[in-house]
Parts: sequence; C-alpha cells; structure tokens
Amino acid sequence: MFMHKKNFQPAALWIGAALLLWWQQAIAAIPVQHWTQPSGAGIYLVESPTIPMVDIQLDFDAGSRRDPADKAGLAAVTAGMSSKGLTAANPPAGGPYDAALDENQLSEAWADLGAGFGAGASSDRMSFSLRSLTDPDLLAKAVQLGARQLGEPAFPDAIWQRERQRISASIREANTRPATAAAKAFAAAVYGSHPYGYDMTEESLQRIGVQDMAQMYRRLIQPCRAKVSIVGAVTRAQADALASTLLSRLPSGPGGCEPLPPVAEVASLAAPVVREIAFASAQAHVLIGQPGYKRSDPDYFAMLVGNYILGGGGFVSRLSREVREKRGLSYSVHSYFSPGLHAGAFTLGLQTRPDQTAQAVQVSREVVARFVAEGPTPAELKAAKDFLIGGFPLLIDSNRKLLDNIANIAWNSLPLNYLDTWTKQVERVTTADIKAAFARKLQPGRMVTVTVGAAPARQP
Repeated sequence: MFMHKKNFQPAALWIGAALLLWWQQAIAAIPVQHWTQPSGAGIYLVESPTIPMVDIQLDFDAGSRRDPADKAGLAAVTAGMSSKGLTAANPPAGGPYDAALDENQLSEAWADLGAGFGAGASSDRMSFSLRSLTDPDLLAKAVQLGARQLGEPAFPDAIWQRERQRISASIREANTRPATAAAKAFAAAVYGSHPYGYDMTEESLQRIGVQDMAQMYRRLIQPCRAKVSIVGAVTRAQADALASTLLSRLPSGPGGCEPLPPVAEVASLAAPVVREIAFASAQAHVLIGQPGYKRSDPDYFAMLVGNYILGGGGFVSRLSREVREKRGLSYSVHSYFSPGLHAGAFTLGLQTRPDQTAQAVQVSREVVARFVAEGPTPAELKAAKDFLIGGFPLLIDSNRKLLDNIANIAWNSLPLNYLDTWTKQVERVTTADIKAAFARKLQPGRMVTVTVGAAPARQP
C-alpha cells in the first residue's frame, strides 16, 4: 500500500527519531573492562558478541620517538621486518607452527587460517594487530601463530637488504614531489631536534642493521610494557587467556620492567620561521604551523571543536570560507592538530597557484590570528557541535573502529567511560573555552611558514 505524501513526512520523521533514539541507546554505555596481568600487561576489553570475531591490538612504547638520532626510521623498519619470517619455536609449543617460517610460509599460514596479523609504528608506539574468527579451533591456532610472530621474529638479513633497497627507492621517488619537500622542511622547523621531527633518509637506512632491530625489539617489546585492547565475541576469561598466550613468547627482563629514559618535550618556537623552497611545480604547497599540545592536555575538547570551526570542517570551515570561497586562492585548505605523548604540530595546509602564494599565506595567517583573538561565533559553535555529536556513532560502528577507540583509551590512560561521555564533553564546550584554549596554545606571530614552488617575487 502506498502512503500518501501528506502522511509520509510525519512517518519519516518518526522513523528518523526512532533511529536516533536507538543510536543514543546503543552508545549510551560502552562498558570497558580493565585489569592488569601479573606480567604488568594492561588489558582493555569490550565484549561484542554480535559477530563471531575478535580484534586485538597490542601497543608498546617503541615508536619513532625511541629512534636513535642517527638511525631515523628504526622503529618503522623494525615493525615492518617483524613479519618477514620466524625463527624456530623455542621451546616448541607442540602446535603446527613450531618450525622456522620464511615470509612466504608465514603469509600462507595466515591465509590458511583466514586471519590476519599486522604491525606498524607511529611517532609514539609500535602496534601489533590480530583479527580472527572466534571459532575455537581457528582462534587457538591464530593466537598461537600470533604469539610466534610477536615473540620470535627472525629479522633475516637477506630480506632486510632487499627491503632497504625498496624503501630507499620509495624515498627517492617521494623526494621528487613538492609535498614531500614541504613536509620535511615543516617538520624540521616545528620540531627542531625532537624525535618527532626525525626524517628517515637513505643515509639513515644505511646505518640500520638487523642487529639494531633485534636489540630494539628485545629492549622495548616486553609483556610488562604492553597495552592490550580487545573487542569481540569473547568473555573476560577468554580475553585474559588470549592476551597471556599472545605475550607468552616475549622475553621478560630479569629485573622486571625498568623505566625507559624520558624523552624531552617539544620546544616552543621563540620566533617566526620562514622557509621558501624553489621547486618546479604547477601548484605551490604551503604549510603553516607550530608545536601544538599533548593528548593529555585538558583543553583537548575545546581544541577539537575549535579546530573544526577553524579549518577541520572542510568546506564549512572559516579557512575554507575566507581562502577558497571569497578569494578563490585554493580549492581546499585545512588545519589540524596532532596531539601525542608530546606536543604534536598544529598544521595549516593548502595548495595554490604559484603567483598567488603570498596572498594565500597572508589571508591564512590573518584568519588564524583573528580566530585566536576573537574565538568562534555562537552560530559556528552550534554547527560544529551538531556535526561532531551527530557523527559520533560513525566513529564506533564497527569492531575495528571501536578497537581504535579502546586502544586510544588504553594508550593515553583516558577514563574508562571516555566514549560514554564524549558527546557530553563536546556539548559543554563554550565559545569562551575555545577562545581561551586557542590563546594558550597558538602564537600566530611565532609560526613556521613553508612554501614550496612559489613564484619568485618580481624585481622592481
């Protein structure tokens, strides 16, 4: 039966309201369980029985901030090489994966299980992830293989020689692009000597050997340093057993976990920095910014909402309105913060015609300065809150996304009810909060400005 148009609109509104209520109820409480194992590993669990699958992430303080200054890239290549083969199990586990495996055999073993295991390194952490169905036989085998890959990577030298050549070729190719030149100059100027600004180069790769990887791995990848996040169709007892098995083949220090040496904070900029880099490019690349704030900063939500208004909201942001719509200086312009264990950069980025670079830079700087001085309007604040709160369910609508959020809670020692209170935290942000927070964090007169490929100034 067809519904008359006059009656359809109220029905659609009712259905929409019902769906919204369902979403609100669905996200009203995400119970995060947390406990610490005897090894010192911290476990964070969300039971999600709807799908017979489990996602696990293990995080360690072994990101690039732990790289030696002369071996930039060590954490990244160590994570990558951890999947290139396994030594023979010692002691044998009595299972099907005790033999030494080369990279092809290891890949085939994961394919046979229909499961996956990955590794990667960011500025702060080295992360390992396992995804598997929860069928008891398959899961047991996947966890055993995961324990082997986590605990007994081979770091074969012949494979490293090949990988080093491949990565070096990628670096050479990337260096032909203006975006790469801009990003490198920007990071060096913003971070100075801090490890966040380290740049993996062909030269630094040549100084890295498999013994460096093995040494870093033994020192930093230990059970007592692990944050283990688990989302899936498992109980607390099962999750505890899974974590114990995954960590069982990692070496434990004889005296437990000794504190790692502290890493210095990112230094504030004392004066503005300008880098103008000549480059044959159809578009000039512009980056403007400075050190921002740490993830633990109490201004986090004010900065999150404020930056959506300033430049994080795409075409509805203030930067887009002033730079793109009113003046046509760039198709897109954006801004973002990268908070971590240290003050990650505030970055404003755009591309423009080379002859328009100076104007685009000037307008962008003026927009930032005015936003810091005046804050947002009430209308801008309402629109930002509506978007962020309305989009929140999309941040947790899959096991993988929910796992990312739980790992964020674990890594940053956030409250266990962080996701339950997220929308309330956004809702309570005021225009005064944003203005005060931005005034504390940004100094428009002391920013880095990098331009690559701008047209040279005309001589009189």
